[in-house]
This record gives sequence, structure tokens and C-alpha cells, in this order.
Amino acid sequence: MKISSLSLGGGAAAGTAMFLVGTLTAVSATIADYPVFGGQAVRYTVAAVILLAVARLRGGPARRPAAREWALLAALAGTGLVAFNVCIVAATRDTSPATIGTVIATVPIVLALVGPLLEGRRPAPAVVASACVVAAGAALANGLGGGSLRGLLLSLGALAGEVCFSLLAVPLLPTLGPVRVSAYSAAIAAPMLLAVGLVTDGTAVLRAPTGAEFAGLAYLSVIVTVIAFLLWYGALGRLGADRAGLFAGMIPVSAVVTTVVLGLGRPGPADLAGAALVAVGVVLGLRRRVVPCEAAPIGIARGSA
Repeated sequence: MKISSLSLGGGAAAGTAMFLVGTLTAVSATIADYPVFGGQAVRYTVAAVILLAVARLRGGPARRPAAREWALLAALAGTGLVAFNVCIVAATRDTSPATIGTVIATVPIVLALVGPLLEGRRPAPAVVASACVVAAGAALANGLGGGSLRGLLLSLGALAGEVCFSLLAVPLLPTLGPVRVSAYSAAIAAPMLLAVGLVTDGTAVLRAPTGAEFAGLAYLSVIVTVIAFLLWYGALGRLGADRAGLFAGMIPVSAVVTTVVLGLGRPGPADLAGAALVAVGVVLGLRRRVVPCEAAPIGIARGSA
């Protein structure tokens, strides 16, 4: 079965989005000494301002979200942005980055199983199998790793946040569009992260960044947040959560590529084998044609308010 042009377009957007997200690991090294949650609050504030400006310049209907949509946006921001970051930061104190990456690498499998159910259709066995191949490749590229039970549980919390980042957006995208979903969720997440920062760092939550930190924060705000969010949410509407989720396997591959480009290391046999598995899984998953069901559950169907 050939890959459709819709799949190719959506795949290009999803793949680019996840590749950009994968560069976060290497770029974050430039802001390692900046207060973590304060930096994230700045990142999402800048992104929200840019995205709201884009929404205004694009014109079109400026309907305010309904109460239910605000609730979904708050849940998306609280889980997919805030809780995800909190769990990642806390997990690094109890386990290795490889373990965290390996757990999060199972995102394609979760989206392949849960995404279709929320859209009112059965999971496609071929897509689930492809997601397992992608997850295996991503875990191999991450290096598997080890750590404590607490670190594992926090990693699972980060996994849940990553899944919610996609699934909670699905019912919002048809009515609000990728730009406003990205803008509103970032705007809601910023004060939440600032509050977390005040609890953990007190008055040191914010400070003037150095030149390198300013460049790093700017990159995270514009490239990893604004551009990646828009590409990802656009791909979700075209591919569905299950097939778009396959591209989450690009994150560790991108991290390896970025490390090489910056001269920080060389890919080993496991990195190359993992990248190959991710590529195979993505191609197999996109070749599966998904036919949406005619009726979806009320409140979850595309186009519902």
C-alpha cells in the first residue's frame, strides 16, 4: 500500500516537529545554570506572545474558547507542559537520562492504542506493531539505562504528560486550530511554572540571562516551542494521534544528531541501529490506511465544541 500525499505532508510536519524537540537536550546545556522552572516560564511566556501575535495577524474568527475548551486547555497545560517538566527534573535526581528517555520512548505505543479509541475507532494492529518497532528503536538509541523505583515512577509521570500533550489537543484543534491551542496552552503554563519555581527557588526563580543563556532560551522559545508546537498540532489533525505518535521516536535520534553536529560526541552502533528501527517503524505505520469511523463519542468527535 502506498503512502498517501496527506500522510507524507503530515509525516513531514510531525517528523520535523519531533526532530526539533529532540534538539532540546543539547541546547538545554547552554542554560544548565539558569533556574529550571523560571527558564521554562520565560520560554512559554515568549512563545505565547509570539503565537498570540501570529493568531492576530492571521485574522479570521476570534471566538473565545468555551468553558469546556478552557478546561481542556488548562488540563493540557497542567499535564503536557507543567507536570511533564516537573517529572523530568525530579526524575533526573533518581535515575539516568537513558531510563527517562526509554520510558518516554513508549509514547508511540500509548498513542497507537489510546488515540483511536478517543476518536471512536479501533486501534489498527499494523500501527500498534509499527509503534512497538519505533519504541524499541528509540529505547535502543537512548541506551536503556537503570535507576530507582522513584525515578521510574517519575519517568512514567513524564510519559503521561507527553501523551496528554497530544490527546487533550485532539478535540480542541478542529475548533481553535493549532495556533490558538499552542498559544493558549503556553500562556496558561507560564504562570504555573513560575509558581513552581517560586516554591523551589524562591526569589532566585528569575535573573538576567547571560549571552549564551539568552540565545538558548530564545531557541527553546521560538524553535522548540512555537515552530514545533505548530507543526505537531497540524500533523495531529492530518494523521491522527496514532500515526503522528510514531514520530515521537525521532526525539532520541535527533538528540544524537544534534550531539554530533555540536561536536559533543559520536553515534555508536546502538544509536545507528535504533535510528534504523525508528525509520522502519515510521514507514510501516504510515503505509497503514486509517479510515475514520462515521460516529464518534459525543464530546470527543472532531468538530465538537
